[in-house]
Amino acid sequence: MYSVTSEATSAWRKLFEWVLNKADIPAKWIEHDPPKPIIELWSRDDLICAQMCGLPYSLSTSVPTLLAAPVPSLPAYNGRAIYWSYIAVKANSTFRSLNDTFGSVAGYTVKDSQSGYFAFRHHLLEHASSPNPYKKIVGGLVNPRGVISALVDGRIDVGPLDSYVFDLIRAGDPEFADQVRVIDMTDPTPIPPIISTLPGLNSKIVSRLREAFVAVEHEPALADVRTALLISKFIVPDSESFRVLKDRHDRVNSECESWP
Repeated sequence: MYSVTSEATSAWRKLFEWVLNKADIPAKWIEHDPPKPIIELWSRDDLICAQMCGLPYSLSTSVPTLLAAPVPSLPAYNGRAIYWSYIAVKANSTFRSLNDTFGSVAGYTVKDSQSGYFAFRHHLLEHASSPNPYKKIVGGLVNPRGVISALVDGRIDVGPLDSYVFDLIRAGDPEFADQVRVIDMTDPTPIPPIISTLPGLNSKIVSRLREAFVAVEHEPALADVRTALLISKFIVPDSESFRVLKDRHDRVNSECESWP
């Protein structure tokens, strides 16, 4: 999910390899890059460690095992394992506020995304007089890079960006990020966790993996990795904290027409 620049991709691989080595668990690294639907990755039942959007986690009937969650290091996150969606427009747009964008063209990533769809729609329920104040909706933009490209190309006028993704892009690919401008942000929710989908995972293995992720914070060899990924540490999240995502999902689906 967060391998959004070449630097971040390399850092995530180093981090996961270090964690698995410390936990003494053999695993095979698999690539699952766009345009492959990420939902297909989460449907696998052989994942030792993978990042998963909190929304499908909260909706899952066969709940994956929670291992850890990153705590972003930038001050805005206040030392918490949270994120939000930035509402962005093209850098040279005349829009200065969310209200300014009403009546224009909005975009989203995919409909099973918290940051790319539901966070934006829930925000509109709270801050717009209509659940859909836009004249046209463009979907299927896949990920935040797709939203940025659509803004730059003029296919949409406004769209949501996963805050942590956008921070990584600003750090690793500032020229690309500088093409858009943030005009608003949604309320924070729990950041996507690291999960395992292996059925009946041994509790000792779970403990070793969790301890390894927690140990990342103080490992000198991972200082550059933490810097590259803009994280300070990992925590073991409470599964109940993700319930808010299901609640917001249910509210949006009950009060809003589905976007095309």
